[in-house]
Amino acid sequence: MTAEEIVARLIYRDGLMLVIDKPAGLPVHKGPKGGESLEDHFGALRFGLPRPPALAHRLDRDTSGCLVLGRHRKALATLGRLFKSGEVGKGYWAVVAGGPTQDEGRIDLPLGRKDATRGWWMKHDPAGQPAVTIWKVMGRSIPASSNSPHLTWLALEPLTGRTHQLRVHCAAMGWPIMGDSVYGNAPRTGTPGLHLHAREVVASPLPCRRTCSSCCARADGRRTQSSNDSA
Repeated sequence: MTAEEIVARLIYRDGLMLVIDKPAGLPVHKGPKGGESLEDHFGALRFGLPRPPALAHRLDRDTSGCLVLGRHRKALATLGRLFKSGEVGKGYWAVVAGGPTQDEGRIDLPLGRKDATRGWWMKHDPAGQPAVTIWKVMGRSIPASSNSPHLTWLALEPLTGRTHQLRVHCAAMGWPIMGDSVYGNAPRTGTPGLHLHAREVVASPLPCRRTCSSCCARADGRRTQSSNDSA
């Protein structure tokens, strides 16, 4: 990624924070094996400040969409407080295999670590941390034949911020997110990526409401693009 490319992904900027449209497939920071990460390119986002911005939260490598950066230490402390207290609203789009029969609902399933050997992999654990997700059906596919997969386009709102929460919740309900090779049935290679897009972030009481301008695949196979808006 070039400096011009990451600047082109900027969708909101003020004195406190930036919101960028993260591409799928690129980790936000380096892992144990190294390699390119989004943080490598934050120097292009200084916009006159002496230091580059830093992550206010994280998205998985394969998740695309709205990522919030703090522009300085005071900003990071403020944003950290807002995220921790649940004052930052987040909205996601996902395409899932199968789907719920109802049009909207709530998932309330505590989550815990899968085991000590699986790193950050999570599972439903009655003794784990509380995890709540609100979901709403945005569209359903019409299979072209009996062999065609049935897909559903969901809007997901995590009311808590557990690791892999949306992926584990959807899989636990019997409709894993398409392209999920950890919690779903997708192969690890040779298939489309994870169909999970961080469409919106709302930081209150900050005057910021922005939706990413990148696309998310619809359940009917077409692609829909959101617009940048504010409120």
